[in-house]
Amino acid sequence: MSHGPARKTLQAGVTRNDRLMSDGRTIRYYDTEVIPRTAQDQRPQEDQPEIGELRLDSLLNEWVAMAPHRQSRIFLPPKELCPLCPTVGDLLTEVPERTYNVVVFDNRSPSLRPPDQDWVLPKLLGPSTATATAAGKCEVVCFTQEHGKSFADLSPAQVRTVLEAWRDRTSELSQLPYIEHIFPFENRGEEIGVTLAHPHGQIYAYSFLPPRVARMLEAARNHKELTGRVLYDDVVAREINEKVRIVAQNQHWIAFVPFASRYPFEIHVAPRTAVADLSELSLEACDAFPEIALEVLKRLDGVFAIPMAYIAAWHQAPIREDRDLLRLHWQITSVRRAPGKLKYLAGSESAMGAFIMDMYPEQSAQQLRNVVLGK
Repeated sequence: MSHGPARKTLQAGVTRNDRLMSDGRTIRYYDTEVIPRTAQDQRPQEDQPEIGELRLDSLLNEWVAMAPHRQSRIFLPPKELCPLCPTVGDLLTEVPERTYNVVVFDNRSPSLRPPDQDWVLPKLLGPSTATATAAGKCEVVCFTQEHGKSFADLSPAQVRTVLEAWRDRTSELSQLPYIEHIFPFENRGEEIGVTLAHPHGQIYAYSFLPPRVARMLEAARNHKELTGRVLYDDVVAREINEKVRIVAQNQHWIAFVPFASRYPFEIHVAPRTAVADLSELSLEACDAFPEIALEVLKRLDGVFAIPMAYIAAWHQAPIREDRDLLRLHWQITSVRRAPGKLKYLAGSESAMGAFIMDMYPEQSAQQLRNVVLGK
């Protein structure tokens, strides 16, 4: 099953070509060279999983997605069976082409799926709140075809292509009427639950505001009412003024350890010109991102001279609500506190959500700055 390629021209010389996979999902190729993408998915056609449920935890007024089909998803396959590598020989993978630069495709085992009809989030009525279908979208972003690499190993040009893919998906997913928030992220390392070793990330497009976004909005509203200013702008201004927690910076971006970090190593990377989401970044800011992104990740890996497990999360403003109150930033958190030692979320963190840090953020920032980067 296939269809003619849909071609789209993006910034930085990136071209997107769309193809249809054997089960009806879409795969999008992001290339910086003119490469015909005509390979067909040779796998047998199969049914996609049914959409799950959204159930309200009425004690917190938080939505929880029920996706039982994910129990059977693939778990840490060997390299020779990696489903994110290109299709070569008898290995028929998620990527039908023999080579690729960056690809984005619909997740085979999604937590959230597009609804079949008009969709509205139920009103909050405590324990009697109606159950909804788990509307949304989940996509996989493969950063490179090279299995043994990581994001920090990419070239600046490759990072720029990944950024363009993130921007393109943010812009397109924002047009879906049932989507409220878009969350690109990367999980790296088995310590934080990665089930596929190939360098990749994901994009979750939610039909509701995730709990952290709702809390950030509440704090931002209160700050705006009190001061007339945007909260994250004041956070960045404080870091620039105090300097002690800055890890790296260039003309368009600044990276810092937050004043009240929750993890042994936590870094925020923010554009100096504030924007609501990835699609609003200027061309100059986009071109300057690879330099600081690679420096930050290499500093993180250099602290203990071992690859650091981390979650790299793009925080963006909601699509339809208070877009002027939240700012785009890239938050990287690592649970490693020393070689062979992890920070586990124990009683206070897991049960109460009250974090306890075992060192000052200024110490963490100094360790990151002390890393000597190779040329």
